[in-house]
Amino acid sequence: MNYLLLNQETTRLRFRPLEKEDFNAWFPFFEDKVILTYFGIDTSLSQQQLCENWFAKVFDRYENNLGGMNAMILKETGALIGQCGLLIQTVQDKERLEVGYSLLPQYRGFGYGTEAAVKCKEFAFENLLAEALMSMVHVDNKASEKVALKNGMLLESVLEYDGMMAKIYTIEKG
Repeated sequence: MNYLLLNQETTRLRFRPLEKEDFNAWFPFFEDKVILTYFGIDTSLSQQQLCENWFAKVFDRYENNLGGMNAMILKETGALIGQCGLLIQTVQDKERLEVGYSLLPQYRGFGYGTEAAVKCKEFAFENLLAEALMSMVHVDNKASEKVALKNGMLLESVLEYDGMMAKIYTIEKG
């Protein structure tokens, strides 16, 4: 089953698989140590190591059909502005499909995260990939919490996941 948003777009964005050539464009994501804690990322590593680990994880998901992040490309400029996608996660011993999203710092606050998350949700439901979706949000990440709510999700629970406290937002296929 392909969880990637191949040949998909929204009003302002188009989506494609992440490529090794995107490494330098994604490098600035690892400058904000506070944001990194929202992802449970080890901030003692160098930016280079963090970016290498991120890309390795993305490509591992691709190779093992565990969903994956898509490059979010701003149609107007062709710039990589973030990543979003459908990710298979195991939460409390149950496999679930997550809508995930991350934006480069200079593109936050313009609604791109919500636009991408809504597209991921629509794609998953239209292609019968899941009956319900979730977004896992660090308890202190207010911006991602707003995206989940704008995507029609409701708070299901608060739990510890991978050493961090997270809110689980969910939506069922309507």
